[in-house]
Amino acid sequence: MIMLKIKRALISVSDKTGLVDFARGLAALGIELVSTGGTAKTLQEAGLPVLYVSQVTGFPEILDGRVKTLHPGVHGGILAQRTQEHLEQLKEHKITPIDLVVVNLYPFRETIAKPDVTLADAIENIDIGGPAMVRAAAKNHAYVGIVVNPARYGQVLAALEQEGDLSPTLRLDLAGEAFAHTAAYDTAIANYLQGLQGQAGFPPVFSLSLVKSQDLRYGENPHQQAAFYRDPAVTGPCIANAEQLHGKELSYNNILDANSALELVREFPEPCAVIIKHNNPCGAAIAESLAAAYQKALAADPVSAFGGIVACNRQVDAATAEQMAQIFLEAVVAPDFTDEALALLKQKANLRLLKTGPLSGQTTDLLEVRKVNGGLLVQQADRAAAAPDRLQVATERRPADHEIKDLLFAMTVVKHVKSNAIVLAKDGRIIGVGAGQMNRVGAARIALAQAGSQAKGAVLASDAFFPFRDTVDEAARAGIAAIIQPGGSIRDDESVAACNQHGIAMVFTGLRHFKH
Repeated sequence: MIMLKIKRALISVSDKTGLVDFARGLAALGIELVSTGGTAKTLQEAGLPVLYVSQVTGFPEILDGRVKTLHPGVHGGILAQRTQEHLEQLKEHKITPIDLVVVNLYPFRETIAKPDVTLADAIENIDIGGPAMVRAAAKNHAYVGIVVNPARYGQVLAALEQEGDLSPTLRLDLAGEAFAHTAAYDTAIANYLQGLQGQAGFPPVFSLSLVKSQDLRYGENPHQQAAFYRDPAVTGPCIANAEQLHGKELSYNNILDANSALELVREFPEPCAVIIKHNNPCGAAIAESLAAAYQKALAADPVSAFGGIVACNRQVDAATAEQMAQIFLEAVVAPDFTDEALALLKQKANLRLLKTGPLSGQTTDLLEVRKVNGGLLVQQADRAAAAPDRLQVATERRPADHEIKDLLFAMTVVKHVKSNAIVLAKDGRIIGVGAGQMNRVGAARIALAQAGSQAKGAVLASDAFFPFRDTVDEAARAGIAAIIQPGGSIRDDESVAACNQHGIAMVFTGLRHFKH
């Protein structure tokens, strides 16, 4: 017969998932259950014997339940080492050791996520006694088991049934999880309160608390280990919140590219399809239907599209799915898929299908974070966009209405291309992309070479100003009709003169879109 070393468990949880079954298992092993408030009521209603904390402390709950476990009768039982000296002190003060603490905290994140939440509501959902018990038990994990995650109930119960105790390894693992639980809780509170004071983006201490979504097979390369973490505080349609409907597990590179594709395609109100390869768009187009947009996007660079990732801002229908099924794609991201489209695309066993829900707005994630050795770079996400009424015509020739439409389209795409970046567009689709070059004219030459004869009459967008007129001259030789760029160079007049010389219309946006 197993000698059970855990004799008393204190249970006080906000998340009651699996609670009754776990507590019933503990009681079946002869473990005494001590509890508080709603947890005690739940256990009693399940027919389980429960000792109220007030019976342990000899002191009633006060201040509307704000003070109930903050008492030596509780914390002495949790923090006591099982040494003769500590046990004698417990005996002297009539305190029974607590061997297992099962606690998770008030739903602070859920509370502040409500659109009508008040500061008073948020403050009332800051748990005090819970974190104190969790930290005390985690500190004393050599003698006290601490469980904050309902997903652990089965593992803990199995260990007790088989061994009568928790192994040192399991105790340490649970303690680490417990401190991560309280750290995440405090981070959510700090970020909320700092946000109320206008410090949400750049507070004196920048805290992140992310939850592992999945371990990845490897990172960018097979010799690099990797995992994907999501921010549970972020709401709205994004890759982290998307539902995978089909296909292989996402890889590190899949997630990067899918995110890039989604962030570009959501910029457009019209039906739009985007194809991303190595974090740059090799195809992007708008049209009256999604099928037409995808066909135009694919035509931009069908060679690079092979093995690419597609994002759409409309539900994928059968007509679009039929086209997608004709080439090898890594993933398709869309608000939804019709039944017919799913049936067609699921014939490709490995094709990853991600459903985001309607792309009606941005997410609550307003920041971009980049890791550097020893620190983080944090900035606001680039959500700025050129508007027709804010364009400054710099040349003698004004762009025609259809050119302005293509200029704005190209400028939106170039914002999502690695710098130095040049994008050529015509009739609502890209026809050439120069990405990630060390000089701007080099990026232009790549884009123009890709477009070939299609460049005649097309428009060109640049993510930053022209330091020299050489890019304009290259564009003129290829027949480019109009150019859009931020402006702001000390040699803008040279570029304007070159455009006037070649009969090219050029507009300034005043917005630079570097993307490194």
